[in-house]
Amino acid sequence: MRLKLIALVACCLWSLTGQADEGMWMLGNLNKQTRKAMKEVGLQMSADKLYNPKRPSLKDAVVSFGGFCSGVVVSDEGLVLTNHHCGFSSVQQHSSIENNYLKDGFVAHSREEELPNPELYVRFLLRTEDVTKRVLGAVTPSMNETQRSSAVDSVMFAIGEEVSRKDSTLVGIVDAYYAGNEFWLSVYRDYNDVRLVFAPPSSVGKFGWDMDNWVWPRHTGDFCVFRIYADRNNRPADYSPDNVPYHPEYVAPVSLDGYREGSFCMTLGYPGTTDRYLSSFGIEEMMNNINQAQIDVRGVKQAIWKREMDRNDSIRIKYASKYDESSNYWKNSIGKNRAIRKLGILEKKREMERKLRRWIQQNPEEREKLLQLFTDLELNYKNRREVNRAQAYFVESFLYAPELVQLALTIMNFDFEGEEKTVLTGLKNIVEQYSNLEPDIDKEVFTAMLKEYRSKVDTTFLPAFYRTIAQEYNGNEKAYVDSLYGHSELTTIRGLKRFIERDTTYQIFNDPAISLGIDVLTMLFDMNMRMQASTSEIARGERLLNGAVRRMYASRNFYPDANSTMRLSFGTVAGYTPFDGAEYAYYTTSKGVLEKAKANMGNVDFEVQPEILSLLSSGDFGRYADEKGEMKVCFISNNDITGGNSGSAMFNAKGELLGLAFDGNWEAMSSDILYEPKMQRCIGVDVRYILFMIEKFGKASHLVQELKLVSGK
Repeated sequence: MRLKLIALVACCLWSLTGQADEGMWMLGNLNKQTRKAMKEVGLQMSADKLYNPKRPSLKDAVVSFGGFCSGVVVSDEGLVLTNHHCGFSSVQQHSSIENNYLKDGFVAHSREEELPNPELYVRFLLRTEDVTKRVLGAVTPSMNETQRSSAVDSVMFAIGEEVSRKDSTLVGIVDAYYAGNEFWLSVYRDYNDVRLVFAPPSSVGKFGWDMDNWVWPRHTGDFCVFRIYADRNNRPADYSPDNVPYHPEYVAPVSLDGYREGSFCMTLGYPGTTDRYLSSFGIEEMMNNINQAQIDVRGVKQAIWKREMDRNDSIRIKYASKYDESSNYWKNSIGKNRAIRKLGILEKKREMERKLRRWIQQNPEEREKLLQLFTDLELNYKNRREVNRAQAYFVESFLYAPELVQLALTIMNFDFEGEEKTVLTGLKNIVEQYSNLEPDIDKEVFTAMLKEYRSKVDTTFLPAFYRTIAQEYNGNEKAYVDSLYGHSELTTIRGLKRFIERDTTYQIFNDPAISLGIDVLTMLFDMNMRMQASTSEIARGERLLNGAVRRMYASRNFYPDANSTMRLSFGTVAGYTPFDGAEYAYYTTSKGVLEKAKANMGNVDFEVQPEILSLLSSGDFGRYADEKGEMKVCFISNNDITGGNSGSAMFNAKGELLGLAFDGNWEAMSSDILYEPKMQRCIGVDVRYILFMIEKFGKASHLVQELKLVSGK
């Protein structure tokens, strides 16, 4: 009996530890249970030092970077650290054969040399507010799901607009939480003048490229440095030479002391989306449709891009950023499907649902409302299965692959009558896309996509242009694509120019690329209409399921799925055992860079400049060395992260910066659906390696001098 009791206590303690590490918590809604758990793991800060809407706090040093990544402010002069892959497109835009910043890196030795990026912005969170009662006050029992959604959206938009009307420098956004059971307002201030200050060479920032992506052990110096600029009153302003560095409310101190295994670690950033509450039916659909479509289609497209990038440096510069973005999610989908199967995620989710079914049956009030919940969910997912699968392949094949289609749709839907600033920004983006387009490569991709899509779907899902290929080109996809590109004016910027200048000899809607775009939109509309009823009922079912789970486990400490709002995750620095007989340490060192470079000689993804190899071989790491005199490059913690967390600050117990999160690990790629405490790890680049590269390789000690470095040594 005593042994059983000890085992039970141990099990409970393990469960508590797992719960402490799991969760993407809302800073403005940290309950006592979460605060207590953080203290037990090792946090030495009070909750109001983390988030305080009235006084400067740690959240004021954390930004949403461009709306797709995270970042952290580290100097009184507005310096922001984020990941290299987050700044990759900006580095690429400024690169050329003569100034190949992707390959060689970039250093601004003065403020005048810092490079503007008109498309970039950083977003600071000022406060959050629960507006659930107001939003759901617009919902009546008689509404169907479509009517409910329309009413909710209207109130959400109105609340956000109220914020901007009171202060034009603020942005108010209401987001849904718990599948639409709760709603919170976030108030932000955006700064639009963000300039590139430092980027390491890709041999540092992208070391290992696809092979190492999502894999531990890792040796990638995934960081970039930008600076925020403001007007002379420290207010947001569009780019101007007259702007001055932004002076932040709070600056994150930078620790030189590092970490040990078991050290407290918390991550602050803007995770994109997770689906922890999604039904087993939704997970199965995700695996077989969206994920598999990304795996199949992007694999074909990327093989063409990669072949041409490896042949020609100018092509590599043009295509590096879009290849990087595409391949990141391609490998993510491969790993996610693999982990779902290997870790038995579907089986675990179904077991939870069986328990929920029994609970519903045993509670008369729940039974009355939810008796048909699982039957309806299963039926509606089944009803849209084939169309949803075809749409997943269609979107990947024709919206995310041939750039001519993307350009045609962008131009066709462009609002030329909008605000001047918006129009100019949009036109610059189109011009930038044209500058990075190689028509011959795009033609090959388009031809491959036509074949790939047809091989994966039923003939009922083939759009109108397949009839054209069959009837006018004898089924020859290449001949059709050659003709399309040969007759369209939109393969170069010339067509856009003729359209804007109102050239009477050019009717844009007669352009074959526009006709193709219309066929694409028509097919998408048709697919959406065929799924509309089922999709609406699925949204209702998933919302009811989410609420039922929280009621059944009312004593548990729940957190909402990620939705691109600021979140905190916490845990400890920790290694792990990926499989029997293997033990992964919690950090890597510069020795691994040298070993990988040597072992992969001839592989461009592991090529490192001789001067960097020499620098790392010297062992002269100065104050950035650890207690053994080694240079730590990356480390891992069991913090709970996902896409969007890239560039998130990783803090110690005192709120001092340890590094930047940039990846997850291969063995736990299913983490967006289910957190696995034994396996899931957050990979970060050590801030000391960042500083070493800035100071020793970049000769930019002036940047390091801006920082607040702290050390107890």
